[in-house]
Amino acid sequence: MAARDLTRQIVVISAFCFMIIAAMVGTGLFGGTAVQDLQNGALDEDGSYLAPASPAFSIWSVIYVGLFAYTIWQALPRQRGSERQRALGWLIAGTMALNGLWLVIAQFGSLAMTVLAIIVLLAVLGVTFHRTVIEPPDGWVDRLLVDGVTGLHLGWVTLATVANATAWLTSIAPPEWGDAADLWGVLVLIVVGVVGLGIEAASHWRLAPALALAWGLSWLAVARLTGEPSSSAIGVTALVVAGVILAAGVIGTILREVTGLRNAEA
Repeated sequence: MAARDLTRQIVVISAFCFMIIAAMVGTGLFGGTAVQDLQNGALDEDGSYLAPASPAFSIWSVIYVGLFAYTIWQALPRQRGSERQRALGWLIAGTMALNGLWLVIAQFGSLAMTVLAIIVLLAVLGVTFHRTVIEPPDGWVDRLLVDGVTGLHLGWVTLATVANATAWLTSIAPPEWGDAADLWGVLVLIVVGVVGLGIEAASHWRLAPALALAWGLSWLAVARLTGEPSSSAIGVTALVVAGVILAAGVIGTILREVTGLRNAEA
């Protein structure tokens, strides 16, 4: 088991390194094309009606820093035999590898392939986050670096999947589909809200996914209300959905903590 535990730690480190190298390629640091300019600009903020404004993507810096801290922490000797890391380490490594793979596909593959890749990433993140719920954390560092970072990753990729799929559909759809963009955009955002509330409820109202979703939706609203393509209906709906998701997360978290304190005092 000790050899397998060491292997897991090495795989996590390797997955993180791959993700960071892919991210550097994706930002053009190694001479590649920046993500927003790939696929004929389909992934830029003006590529579709459900694309967030560019500042939204700064959340990746927070996620990457969190994953870096996790990678270092999980490599400590104390974490080698941790049952929680045995349950989650391989999954988190998978999310990082898939994250990097999406960037590679965006650079060298097709837009349709990026949709498939991000759907797989979303599914693995969902499984990983579910495991964080059923495997109790061992202290606040564990909760922050595993539950918190995975929750942010899941929340953001949930919205990113919608934006990626919409960009692909926009690239293949006939121009007349644009006449119904407001209606479909509002309906999709309502579904995003339901999914966001479902994630919160299933995780006992953990706040991290709500924060990431509300962040992305707010910048989506900015893009539609101040940029092109313009849509007041989609922009306002995005703000409302962001507010509902965030309020539900905050209220749920407060009620959970109050209940826990009452149970501890009983």
